[in-house]
Amino acid sequence: MNNQPLKVAVLGCGVVGTEVVRRLHASHAALADRIGAPVEIAGIAVRDPRRPRGLDIDPALFTNDPLELVKRDDVDIVVELLGGIEPTHSLVAAAMEHGASVVSANKALVAAYGPELHGAAARAGVDLLYEAAVAGAVPLLRPLRDSLGGDEITRIVGIVNGTTNYILDRMTEKGSTFDAELRQAIERGYAEADPSADVEGTDAAAKAVILASLAFHTWVPPAEVYREGITGVTVQDVADARARDCVVKLLAVLERTAGEDEVMVRVHPAMVPRTHPLADVRGADNAVVVEAAGAGPLLFRGAGAGGTPTASAVVGDLVTAARRRLLGHRETASPATVTGRVRAMSEVRSRYHLSVPVTDSAVALDDIASVLRSHEVRVDSVQRRRTAGPDAWVLVTEVSGESALRAAVQAIAGLPSVGAVPRFLRMLEPVEEEAAVG
Repeated sequence: MNNQPLKVAVLGCGVVGTEVVRRLHASHAALADRIGAPVEIAGIAVRDPRRPRGLDIDPALFTNDPLELVKRDDVDIVVELLGGIEPTHSLVAAAMEHGASVVSANKALVAAYGPELHGAAARAGVDLLYEAAVAGAVPLLRPLRDSLGGDEITRIVGIVNGTTNYILDRMTEKGSTFDAELRQAIERGYAEADPSADVEGTDAAAKAVILASLAFHTWVPPAEVYREGITGVTVQDVADARARDCVVKLLAVLERTAGEDEVMVRVHPAMVPRTHPLADVRGADNAVVVEAAGAGPLLFRGAGAGGTPTASAVVGDLVTAARRRLLGHRETASPATVTGRVRAMSEVRSRYHLSVPVTDSAVALDDIASVLRSHEVRVDSVQRRRTAGPDAWVLVTEVSGESALRAAVQAIAGLPSVGAVPRFLRMLEPVEEEAAVG
């Protein structure tokens, strides 16, 4: 055991930061045994050092000057839990310039500045670790980088946002509206007061960027991730999914084109068959199916949000960074910084669930079928939905191109026999074989 302590600076002491500090303090002896040296908190940067936080630690450790803290010569590891881009980006850069390794849970920062931060870490000879940034307590990034490093990952499909999964799960269970379940999610602490990053898909898109960098060794600029949130998901969408033995989920889908240096990264709601391993992911849990050429489909599943699960992943990275620092090792593998071609959403091919409200059911079906044929969209099944209001024709297509489907929907919306703009949801195909649990 090395008796010289490793000093840790913590930036931010919210829900996750408080739990990290509590673990470092309460598990001091156990962490020292795992690392090979004791770990001491050098300081905790917060906005208001005088605010009570229910932590049994020296109040003098709190500071409202994070820059001074990360520049201290005795700080070995900086745990960044502030969130956001600035001043976080500048603080992380300063920490690495002054020789500190960085552990972060900040997906927005890594998605926006990943290549730059990895380059800075390499130049400084320090670690940059962020397992907690994508799926909370679920160990996903390290297996992608290390365990599957010798395999070829072809596709990733996952639920990577707990808030949206909670909302959609409740809508499925209760038949309630998006607005009603969003209010419940905020009241119960599953969603922020401003939930836009979650419900509009921004959070999931940032996580998809990180996954693509590790899985495909390709950097995808966040602006090139197709993003569609769940704010438009209706009670009828959920009911239609149930009628087809499906559930609606917000998915991150990452694909590599076989034999080509192209990737596609998208975030959107989709109908997921009940037979798919993602269909029974409940509440705020996360789950990701990784499809690899050699290993086949692998399922990673667990708690994706919350202070305790996220803190577990943060402290895990801290232990890794501390061990490497003690042994004089640094992270040598990092995501590729090369930007590959990102295929446009218009190039997606999928099955689609199409719901068309009509004013004249008999005439409309022939008109709809004619439009779909003209756009080379083949129909797999047709069903008439009778309601107290206007009827609707519900169609499921065969695998079709996104651009053709969208053009057909636009044309159908202009038909005299159609009462409103048609709605469509993409349909996820089952994996070819049952996914092993990762």
